[in-house]
Amino acid sequence: MPHTSQHILPVGRYAYDAVDKTFLKQRVAQFKDQVERRISGSLTEEEFKPLRLMNGLYLQLHAYMLRVAIPYGIVSASQMRTLALIAQRYDRGYGHFTTRQNIQFNWIKLEDTPDILDLLAEAEMHAIQTSGNCIRNVTADQFAGAAADEVLDPRVYAEILRQWSTLHPEFTFLPRKFKIAISGSPKDRVAARFHDIGLMARMGPHGRPVFEVYVGGGLGRTPIVGTSIQKDLPESDLIAYLEAILRVYNAYGRRDNIYKARIKILVQALGIESFREQVDAEFAAMDRAKYQLPHQIVEEIRARFGQPDFLPADEAAEKLAQQRLADPAFNYWVQTNTHAHKQAGYSSVTISCKPVGGIPGDVTTEQMHVLADLAEKYSFGELRVTHLQNVVLGHVRQDALYAVWQVLEQYDLATANVGFITDIIACPGLDYCALANARSLPIAQKLSERFGSADLQREIGPLRLNISGCINACGHHHAGHIGILGVDKRGEEAFQITLGGASDQDTVSVGQIIGSALSENETVDAVARIIDTYLARRDQGEHFIQTCRRIGTTPFKEAAYATA
Repeated sequence: MPHTSQHILPVGRYAYDAVDKTFLKQRVAQFKDQVERRISGSLTEEEFKPLRLMNGLYLQLHAYMLRVAIPYGIVSASQMRTLALIAQRYDRGYGHFTTRQNIQFNWIKLEDTPDILDLLAEAEMHAIQTSGNCIRNVTADQFAGAAADEVLDPRVYAEILRQWSTLHPEFTFLPRKFKIAISGSPKDRVAARFHDIGLMARMGPHGRPVFEVYVGGGLGRTPIVGTSIQKDLPESDLIAYLEAILRVYNAYGRRDNIYKARIKILVQALGIESFREQVDAEFAAMDRAKYQLPHQIVEEIRARFGQPDFLPADEAAEKLAQQRLADPAFNYWVQTNTHAHKQAGYSSVTISCKPVGGIPGDVTTEQMHVLADLAEKYSFGELRVTHLQNVVLGHVRQDALYAVWQVLEQYDLATANVGFITDIIACPGLDYCALANARSLPIAQKLSERFGSADLQREIGPLRLNISGCINACGHHHAGHIGILGVDKRGEEAFQITLGGASDQDTVSVGQIIGSALSENETVDAVARIIDTYLARRDQGEHFIQTCRRIGTTPFKEAAYATA
C-alpha cells in the first residue's frame, strides 16, 4: 500500500550541514541590518539596491518581489509548508513558480524580508543568487533520480555546481547573469541549448557517463541556440572545465553594453572554434588536481539525498490498469500527466499548475499544503518544481495514482494538459514587472479558455505555447512552437506571434516573428486560426511543430492575418 518514507534524511533533497546553517543565519543577520539602515534612511535606494538584489529582493511596479531559490527544483514537504506560510502571512495567499524552478512572492513589504529570510533559513532555504550578475540557480531535469531513461542522477552534479558557484569570489560580478542547466538523460528536458551552459549526460566510452557541454545559448533580445563545445567530458573534470569557460567569459565578456554582455554574444563574436581554443588553453593551464571530483566525494553527496525505500509493487500495474478502464477521465490524466519510472510499479506525476482560465505557475496557500500532504503520503516527502512551471511527485506507486488524482481534482490541480496548448509558460508581465511592455497573464488566461476543451486539446496534440511580456523573454516565447511577445505599439499593449521555436535537443530552434503586432483579442483569434490551419494541413500523425517545418510559416501567417 502507499506509504510514507521513514528516512531520517529528506529523500530527494540535499541535507544541509552545520556549516550551511551557520552561513545562512549570518547572511540573514547581515541583511536585517541593511534593511534597518534603508528604512532609517542611512542607506539610499541606490546604495541599497545591490544589497537587496544579492538577497533576491526586487522592487517591482507595486511592491517588492522576493525570489526564493529552489536548487534544481527539489523541495521537501516541510519546505513547501514554509512557502505556504510565507504566502499566507506576508503575501496575498499565493506564490508563483518560475522557469528557473524557483518561487516568487510578489507583494512583499521591505520590513518583513528579514523575518521571511529567517523562516527560509530555518527550513534550509534562501534567496541567494536569484538575482545579479552571478551564476543563478542551476536547473535540472524534473524527473531526476526517477526517470527510466536516466544515465546519471543530475541532482548530484547540480548540487556540486551549487556548492562550487555559491559566492564564488571570481564569479560574483560577471559581465551578466549566467544560467546553467543539466539533464541526466540523453533526452533534453531542461532546454539545455538555450542556456549559457547546458549539460547533457549520456553513456560514454568504457560504460561510464559523460557530459556533452553546450555553450552560448540564450533567449532575450538576441535568441541563440547553444553550440556543442565538448562531447565527452568525464564527471571528474566537470568543475575544472566549467571554471575554464567562466574564466574566459569573465575575462573577455563585454561590460560596456548590457545588451551585449551575455556569453552568447562573446561566443558569436569570437566564433566557436576560437572560443573553444581559449577554453582549452585555460583548462590545460589549470592545476586540475585541485578541481578533480573524486568518486568518494560524489558518492558522499549522492548519499546526502537519501534513497526512496521502494516496496515491492508487483500488483500495482494491474490495479492501475483496472482503474483506468473504469474511469475515462482518470485514464486520460494518466496518459498526459505521468512519466515512466525506473522502478517497476511506480510512476512520476506531473501536477499541472495551469487550470483552464488560471494563471500559469500560480499556486495558492491551500494548494501548497495539499502538495505537501500528497508528497508526504505518496512520494517520500519531496516535490519538484519544473522549468515549465508545474510540480512533480517523483515516486508514486501506480496503485496510489487514483487516490492522488482524486485529491488533485478537489483542489483544481488535476488538469490533464501537460504538453498541450493550455500548458502555457507565462512570465508575470506588466501586472507586476517594471520591465514589461504588456500583460502576459490575461492573454494566457484567454488562450487557456479558448482551447480549454479536453477533446480539442487531444485533437491538437502536443504543442508548446509560451508568452513573454517583453523582449527579455522570461516566458521563453522564442522556444515555443507558438510564441507570443508583448510589445508597446504606439503606447498601447500589443503582441507579436512567433512560430517554429522548440527546445527539444533533436529539434531545437528559435521561433520567427510572422507579422506585425496585434491587440490582445486579435492575437487570441489569430492563434485560433493558426491552429485551424494546422488541423487542416497536417499529415497523419504529425505534431504541430512537424507540420510547421514541413509547410513553412507562410500558410500560418496568411491565416493569422486573414481578418486582422
